[in-house]
Amino acid sequence: MRINDTITIDESLLEERFLRASGPGGQHVNKTESAVQLRFDLVRSDLDAGIKQRLVRLAGSRMTREGVLVIRADNARSQDRNRTLARERLRSLVEQALTPPKPRKKSRPSLSSIRKQKEAKARRSSTKAMRQRPDAHD
Repeated sequence: MRINDTITIDESLLEERFLRASGPGGQHVNKTESAVQLRFDLVRSDLDAGIKQRLVRLAGSRMTREGVLVIRADNARSQDRNRTLARERLRSLVEQALTPPKPRKKSRPSLSSIRKQKEAKARRSSTKAMRQRPDAHD
């Protein structure tokens, strides 16, 4: 399975299981196995360690303890269409995992904003102090 120009996933790492889809559909849904469960063995894949780590984070509860990514597709009535949808979801997840997150740049407030904040705080403080009774200052 081709992800982009440089990355491909070996078909031997993909396993498709066909199941009965849930939901409405009359008698048709009860006798056909149109839903697809695509299983991708991430542990055995030759993807970069960083990509694997990001993929595990993106997959969330779809990742098993054994390191298998499980994608279920049962939106369409056709088994072939569900198969295509599951593969597209896998491709999109891997593409998302390809881009590393931007590193956070540490920032701090400017000196003028700190000065303005302290002046405003001093004004509020003096306003509230003026509301007290004169004998309360003692």
